[in-house]
Amino acid sequence: MADAKVIPFGEEPRAKRRPGRTARARTNRVPAALAPVPAQREEERARAGREGRPEQAADGGTAAAPAAAGDGGWERKLAHGLNFLRRRVTGEYEVDDFGYDQELTDQVILSLLRPFKEKYFRVEVKGVENIPEKGAALIVANHSGTLPVDGLMLQVAVHDHHPAGRNVRMLAADLVFMLPLINELSRKLGHTLACAEDAQTLLERGEVVGVMPEGFKGIGKPFSDRYKLQRFGRGGFVQTALRAGAPIVPCSIVGAEEIYPMLGNSKTVARLLGIPYFPLTPSWPWLGPLGLVPLPTKWTIQFGEPIPTDGYPPEAADDPMLMFNLTDQVRETIQHTLYKLLVQRRSVFF
Repeated sequence: MADAKVIPFGEEPRAKRRPGRTARARTNRVPAALAPVPAQREEERARAGREGRPEQAADGGTAAAPAAAGDGGWERKLAHGLNFLRRRVTGEYEVDDFGYDQELTDQVILSLLRPFKEKYFRVEVKGVENIPEKGAALIVANHSGTLPVDGLMLQVAVHDHHPAGRNVRMLAADLVFMLPLINELSRKLGHTLACAEDAQTLLERGEVVGVMPEGFKGIGKPFSDRYKLQRFGRGGFVQTALRAGAPIVPCSIVGAEEIYPMLGNSKTVARLLGIPYFPLTPSWPWLGPLGLVPLPTKWTIQFGEPIPTDGYPPEAADDPMLMFNLTDQVRETIQHTLYKLLVQRRSVFF
């Protein structure tokens, strides 16, 4: 199998590739002057159904039946799928310096995650317009749920709901890149190590970077502490945003806390396995593999107004008091939004 081509930073940014897809989609639109009035179309459909005849097209002809309109669709999908497989086998695809594979992410991985977002967790997304359409941005979110499902749902939500379809480059703990299969998938999704160097490189390139500063303290906290934010580290994400001049977008996620209610933590087993914690939930490990099935809670992801950082001088990144104040501002914004969303929520599952 041939090796994939690597795109160094600075060559053919993603922003230059996406418009091509949008332009093709626009060519299929019917001009406004030729499009039928919605009320007229509804009346024609109803009349056609009553009379048992084909619906009349806008130009006076007979509109094709829905089945006929889809003729050849499966051939195109099959050809597209075979073309995709050929490129994977021959290595005719592109990855960047961090291993991000846009084609595999958009066409395969996100497609597999999307049913969980739309059907299982029924994620409601608010304020996604607060993420800039182009240029760098740092999304800072709360972390919860025992397993890092919230990071994946955040990535799918931004990609699907943002007007520019932007991809979030999540910063992950080093444990993620020590696991055989998880390591490869995370790299393909565009995730990278949660360190200042990688984050600043991505921000300077103009990417949207996602970070969950609570880390294992947030994702592994007991169920009794749900929706109570843990410490945000030493404010390293603020320093990175200041150096890159990127806005900070606070993000609050409600619903992830209840997918695996963590009632206990077996520290002995965790120490033996070399992991930060070993969760004990109502179903895990008592039900075996079935215990890994998350509860179908109702999620809400809300993005707050961005906090600009480009107005500060370069030396501001080394000011500990400024970093503390900005870190506290971001944390308080997320916590306040969490409380507000919890008050508005009807129930955990609906």
